[in-house]
Amino acid sequence: MPPTDVTTLIRTELPRLAGSLRKVGELILADPAAVTHSSAAELGRRTGTSQATVTRFCRAIGLDSYQHLLIELAQERGRGEVSDWGSAEIGPEISPDDDLERVVTVVGSADLRAVQQTIDRMDLDALERAAQAVARARRIDVYGVGGSGAVAQETETRLFRIGCSVRGWSEVHGAATSAALLTPADVAIGISHSGATRETIEPFELAKERGATTVALTSDPRSPLARAADIRLISATSETSFRTGSIGGRHSVLVLIDCLYVRVAQLSYQRASASLALTDHITPQHTVKSRRTR
Repeated sequence: MPPTDVTTLIRTELPRLAGSLRKVGELILADPAAVTHSSAAELGRRTGTSQATVTRFCRAIGLDSYQHLLIELAQERGRGEVSDWGSAEIGPEISPDDDLERVVTVVGSADLRAVQQTIDRMDLDALERAAQAVARARRIDVYGVGGSGAVAQETETRLFRIGCSVRGWSEVHGAATSAALLTPADVAIGISHSGATRETIEPFELAKERGATTVALTSDPRSPLARAADIRLISATSETSFRTGSIGGRHSVLVLIDCLYVRVAQLSYQRASASLALTDHITPQHTVKSRRTR
């Protein structure tokens, strides 16, 4: 499986870092190309910290050393330069004076990059186990609030269309009530960009206590939601100016949902085909036909 870009890793870990470690991460994200030409001591001076702090930062994000960080940054830059889905020269920043062409280029490049990274890092075994569990589930709960609530509703719409007994919950009391009624024959899907949203984690953990198979969709593999899950599906983020957090990562999560949905349809082919056949006529019946002018 292709590696996850180290800048994506840093963005994922940054919310958990504080003080001097966070300063190091923020400077690397601000100018990763410049960091590749700096020593650990120089980076420490630039951040007002120390060489030891830079080394601790590398270990905090799961790297062996500062040299490991430099190698990862160089490889990421190389992948960007030869990739069809983005250029290393296109940064995520959009200034008030940028023209519309620059806005479209930055946003499009960020979204394409995040989608490709999500595909590259996708754990096919985890996706298969999630699809198998959903396909045979008696009932499926999907939890998500805020922006993730919209994704939960989209997940409900897709799975419901192919005959799954599914409900998306964006209100914590209703979600908790439903979770308390789940059984080992059921599946609970929790969706949270940060993986730390309490209103999603509470019913998710309750569903796990009830014996349901739990599937987490998050950008942070070490988050509380991910740790509570039986199966983890990890998305990449595509942050730009004015688009941070879950807004920047929405396309990536939908890629995961799409892959899950299609695989479930494959695994429950007869049910899915029959459900689609019974509902295919509904949308055309509600399409307004344009009048031709003579």
